[in-house]
Amino acid sequence: MANIRLPHFGMMDTEALEEYYDVEIQYNSTAVQIYLNFESTSIDIQKLETAKHFIDNIRIHDLSNRKHIEKDFAHKDGDTVLEYINMHVESLGEPEIASVIGTNTKKADLPRLLLQKLHLIRVGLYPHNEDQYATFDYSIAPEIMDHLVVVFTDINGNLDYMTIES
Repeated sequence: MANIRLPHFGMMDTEALEEYYDVEIQYNSTAVQIYLNFESTSIDIQKLETAKHFIDNIRIHDLSNRKHIEKDFAHKDGDTVLEYINMHVESLGEPEIASVIGTNTKKADLPRLLLQKLHLIRVGLYPHNEDQYATFDYSIAPEIMDHLVVVFTDINGNLDYMTIES
């Protein structure tokens, strides 16, 4: 039996894991959920050490993801982020958009202003899976629209792919 202390989660026994754990943290003045998902009741301690390091570096992973989000938004062939932004522009009325970005905004400025409001709301970690190790859910305003930009990364935080989910 090996125990390890994970940030925000406390002590974990590598031989007596539950299927999932979740905590809420404050990050950039926003509540962010962190989920740990396990495929079995035991895991190698090194994999939890990796999870600990990943949790300790959520800010770095978020900054890296934001670069990918910006790149997708700006690239002519990028479809995920611009489509997500356009869904908001097309689906929401002026009052909802104004509640997010304020009033007196030119229609041409809406996509960029909405992109600036996109923020991290959830991180899911899958310590048994190295290829799709983490998911990062981003939203403009989850109370208004339930669609998310989801960034999937590998164990090193490298982009696997990005998609829209609800």
